[in-house]
Amino acid sequence: MLAAPFTCDGCDMDHSLILIYVISVFVLIATPGPVVALIINTSMTAGGGQALRTALGTNVASLLLALIAVLILSGSFSLNPALLNWISFFGCLFIVYLALQGLRSTPGGTSSTVAGGIGTGFLVGISNPKDIIFFVSFFPQFIHVADSFSASVTLLTTLWVIIDLLILALYILVARQPFALKYRRGVNRVACFVLLAVAVAGIAHSGKVLWG
Repeated sequence: MLAAPFTCDGCDMDHSLILIYVISVFVLIATPGPVVALIINTSMTAGGGQALRTALGTNVASLLLALIAVLILSGSFSLNPALLNWISFFGCLFIVYLALQGLRSTPGGTSSTVAGGIGTGFLVGISNPKDIIFFVSFFPQFIHVADSFSASVTLLTTLWVIIDLLILALYILVARQPFALKYRRGVNRVACFVLLAVAVAGIAHSGKVLWG
């Protein structure tokens, strides 16, 4: 049972709902997926700076998905569900391309197509099935954490940005440690296989919805 909202600086907020949201976001982001795999791969092959820029790209994609969800909830925007499936479908094709390029790269070397960056991070983030499902279906469930729509949106989005960047920064830091770099080739291949598996699953799901 949710606790009663409390008053904070003139704004009523539901503490329990916020806690559930934070836990949900933490689990969603920390769970290995295309974004985490890309961040680890980029951190090991192109360095922490490039990995951080890639994380910023995925974060911008998340903010765009959040904006779309907010516009839909406010009644300002109507989105055809098929459009999201097309975005996911073509985005997953791009992820397959990244994964195959990574698997073909030389041991210890880098490949320009998997070197990350803001653009690559954005494309992977905007087509990430986990994020699409969260912002379109799950995000609206928490829109009443505050007593006003704008306060709720601001709080939920800010929490997402903070948690997202902190978790990805931790992955970047761990991937740059000596013990991780020692097994860089194996870790990179696992990351590429994760990218490939998620992308294939996303293509199958989107294809079934679009043509099933």
